[in-house]
Amino acid sequence: MALRFVETPQAIIAVEEHGPEAGPVVFLLHGFPYSARGYDAVAALMAEAGHRVLVPHLRGYGETRLKPGVIRSGGQGALGADLLALMDAMAIPSAILAGYDWGGRAACIVAALHPERCSGLVSCTGYNIQDIARSGEPAAPDREMRHWYQYYFHGARGARGLEQNRREIGRLLWEQWSPDWRFSAAEFVASAAHWENEDYVPVVIQSYRHRFGLAAGDPAHDAIEAALAQLPPITVPAIDLHGGSDGVSPPPPRASSRFTGRFERRILPGVGHNPPQEAPEEFVRALKDVAAA
Repeated sequence: MALRFVETPQAIIAVEEHGPEAGPVVFLLHGFPYSARGYDAVAALMAEAGHRVLVPHLRGYGETRLKPGVIRSGGQGALGADLLALMDAMAIPSAILAGYDWGGRAACIVAALHPERCSGLVSCTGYNIQDIARSGEPAAPDREMRHWYQYYFHGARGARGLEQNRREIGRLLWEQWSPDWRFSAAEFVASAAHWENEDYVPVVIQSYRHRFGLAAGDPAHDAIEAALAQLPPITVPAIDLHGGSDGVSPPPPRASSRFTGRFERRILPGVGHNPPQEAPEEFVRALKDVAAA
């Protein structure tokens, strides 16, 4: 693995590179509160299969740094813009995009708004574009309970709590979201190191406020947010990997109708919210299948 730093309009993005430079490109995008370490096994297997594998550190994580004066936004428009800008800066016209949680959202955004840049999509928990206009609608109580951390982050107490207890909160969410995953201390510590980024807390807090309409996004991404408000369909070949034991986003009875191209949903028994780290072989199988679609 080589670590490369790529300049985009808003950030210096750290990208872990695996495999041959001439191979077909795969982007692997992590979520909150995880890190690029969640893809170590998947990246190695895909590189062995001849792919060029790129694993960015998302804004607020690891070695990625937002530029001075850039709003510390974690809104969905910012995540999608970062991925598209990274592809542009690396001169990658099209790639397989794969991710979970925040990373799945970034992948879905580029696949929906720029399908020519996405040759195939693997998105854990399906259609990850947020319907912010309807974010004030109450959900079923059991679902509301699962989102306690989001409501906690809406206030000053939660922001201070994340600042003081980022590792404790992260560990608790790992345990709640993946109840059947017995991760090791070393696995947790490796990812938690990525949360020491100075932008981690402001980006996370802004993300969970913005998605509920409680905080403004970065005006630089207003056009993206306007397009996402239409809940655009995803037309590219796509596979939804959904953990059967996902403790924050359990599989719904039916997949989203917003996938209008070739699409398949695969529910993984005993797997939680972090499929690439919990079930790397299944994740690799999905990547290879969508590449062949």
